[in-house]
Amino acid sequence: MRKFIPILVVVGVVFILFLWGTGVYNGLVKGEETVKSAWSQVENQYQRRYDLIPNLVAAVKGAAAFEKGVLEEVTKARASVGQIKVSPEMLSNPAQFAQFSQAQDTLGSALSRLMVVVEKYPELKSNQNFLALQTQLEGTENRVSVERHRYNEEVQKYNSRVRRFPTVLVAKMGGFGAKEYFKVSGEAAQAPKVQF
Repeated sequence: MRKFIPILVVVGVVFILFLWGTGVYNGLVKGEETVKSAWSQVENQYQRRYDLIPNLVAAVKGAAAFEKGVLEEVTKARASVGQIKVSPEMLSNPAQFAQFSQAQDTLGSALSRLMVVVEKYPELKSNQNFLALQTQLEGTENRVSVERHRYNEEVQKYNSRVRRFPTVLVAKMGGFGAKEYFKVSGEAAQAPKVQF
């Protein structure tokens, strides 16, 4: 009987380690899926913005033919955003993630310049359709900002968990790695200049 006690202790320790490892692994899977879900919400808001822009451009073109260059820039930026295909693997690839972020920043910058044109030429504001679309655009930009923030919060939680000891041991064995934060490019970090 005494011969079995050390074996039972070893089996018990192995079983406890197995349960702990399983719990940690499942927690990492849940965290990774939460990050992917948060990123999907960012994409959802980008898609909303992408779909809204043609209506905005159409309404503004009639009232702002003299600002054709700004509107074409918005259309061009929108087209470049539409060409980038987003996949969950992109979250772990800094180069692809940076390319996607740059395209979104270019679009945001073009939209900022469009808003400056509106401030500079008040007659554009008199168009009720433009005002409604401008409100929707501002709301969309706010939603994008909120979802980016939520995404970064989830990435922070996940990355912290993946890097903590002893979870890092299970993370490395399970192939879990850190995710990329959403970062603003240099151009997007600067406020647009309004000149009259």
